[in-house]
Amino acid sequence: MDNLPVSGARLWASLMEMARIGATAKGGCNRQTLTDADGEGRRLLARWGAELGLTLAVDRVGNMVLRREGEDPSLPPIAMGSHLDTQPTGGKFDGVLGVLAGLEVLRAMHEAGVRTKAPVVLVNWTNEEGARFSPPMMGSGVAVGVFSEEEILAKRDPEGRVFGEELARIGWKGDADPSWAKRLGGYFELHIEQGPVLEAEGKVIGVVTGASGQAWFEVTVDGAEAHGGNPMGMRRDALVAAARMVEAIEGIALETGGVGTVGRLEVSPASRNVVPGRVWFTVDLRNASAEGLARQVALLQERLSAIAAARRVAVRIDPFWTAPETPFDARLVGLVRTAAEARGYPWREMPTPIGHDAVYVARAVPTAMIFVPCHGGLSHNEAESITPEWAEAGLRVLADAVLAAAGRA
Repeated sequence: MDNLPVSGARLWASLMEMARIGATAKGGCNRQTLTDADGEGRRLLARWGAELGLTLAVDRVGNMVLRREGEDPSLPPIAMGSHLDTQPTGGKFDGVLGVLAGLEVLRAMHEAGVRTKAPVVLVNWTNEEGARFSPPMMGSGVAVGVFSEEEILAKRDPEGRVFGEELARIGWKGDADPSWAKRLGGYFELHIEQGPVLEAEGKVIGVVTGASGQAWFEVTVDGAEAHGGNPMGMRRDALVAAARMVEAIEGIALETGGVGTVGRLEVSPASRNVVPGRVWFTVDLRNASAEGLARQVALLQERLSAIAAARRVAVRIDPFWTAPETPFDARLVGLVRTAAEARGYPWREMPTPIGHDAVYVARAVPTAMIFVPCHGGLSHNEAESITPEWAEAGLRVLADAVLAAAGRA
């Protein structure tokens, strides 16, 4: 356990100050990636970093890297980070906690004159959420080679705006090579759990051992439009078929011990008195084991096809995005566990079923995550909330683990 003088009160004040940028009427945040609010949040983080003498580099997809030099600049840096972008109706803590807790660790180092052997950096990854530009985790994905830089810069939002042009418009298109991340010596990410387990079990720290696999699909159901006065038995109603499919997806998740979500659904022609002829919807499958996820995918194909045949409609299931089961680094996970134990915080090991930048970073760099509870497991919601005590617990575990990894000079 290290006695670095981090301040939970100052972390909380920083969280509340950042939350004013993109604040919503219901108490949340709308700071979607590459919007003016995102640019303003980035400028605030940059100003805070400049006050500590940190060196700021911005790469070509907008990832911000604030560096505090170590005694041996040749050593690979130890990184902390997460993201500042939010969902359209997001909360104050998702992602932001990890960035500002990392900032507080650097503030405490600066004030106490603590020197580390390895450099320590703080990262704000671009577009973790994937709310405006899809898929999610673009900045970290480019940094470790999951996506090409060209592919991401050319992405368009639903209004047709181009990612690269919007990045330049808000003033955050840098010139650094995004592959800098592959040269990190380790990466720690503090995050709210976004689930109910820690709070329900009375735990304060989640020691995250790895990430569940994910598979996303887009499903198109084609029936036949018909007048709303047509007899029920003669219809080929795409919406009724889709409803059965949504129910089947829930059943698949329960049966396999995974999770399944239909988050978007579009009905055509969307007229009050026309039987829907086409429905399009998204499917998000997740499972802690590769075998479990493969079983979910196989059952998706099997059961949706059977429903389509029974309802006399056609179904097309198009893969959209996948992420494999990803273990985190045993040594870094051990540093998190040791810090939680030394501080006396109730903790448990757990996988994350949710995608985070850490999941991509772990493909190239030793990585660990720290979870703290959120009330009711509620996230991606303006009512998302945590306690200052939970935030401070995560901060102290983060500080101890990072200092152990970077080494005191």
